[in-house]
Amino acid sequence: MSKEVDTMRAADADRQQIADRLKTALDEGRLSLHEYDERVGAAYAARTYAELMVLVKDLPRPGMTSAEVAAQARRSARRLPTALIVLWTVWGAVTAINVVAYLLVAVTVDLVYPWPLWLLVPGAALGAVTVGTQVIRNQNRKD
Repeated sequence: MSKEVDTMRAADADRQQIADRLKTALDEGRLSLHEYDERVGAAYAARTYAELMVLVKDLPRPGMTSAEVAAQARRSARRLPTALIVLWTVWGAVTAINVVAYLLVAVTVDLVYPWPLWLLVPGAALGAVTVGTQVIRNQNRKD
């Protein structure tokens, strides 16, 4: 959540929704009765969304099995940041356009300088940034 949303005041319906989610976690065996009592009390005493969200931060969505939770964690660990996905998409589109243009020119002219090879330079840089990002993310996850 953004800072602005975190500081917004929660409504009774929001508190009830969190209490229902805590009840589901109790029923699934994710919370002890003591933890449930503490968290429900805190939910009804919460004034802001931030105070509510901290109560369910460590709980998976209701009904998820441990295998689904582990699979979701693996997927999120493998997922590239959005900025890198956009950069790879742009690089791929530019490369495709240049290769097609090169092939069209090469068919009509005998000797053509292979300019699309220069696109390997930003591609290599992007690859290095991607690998570096994943290494840093894996190190942060282990700490």
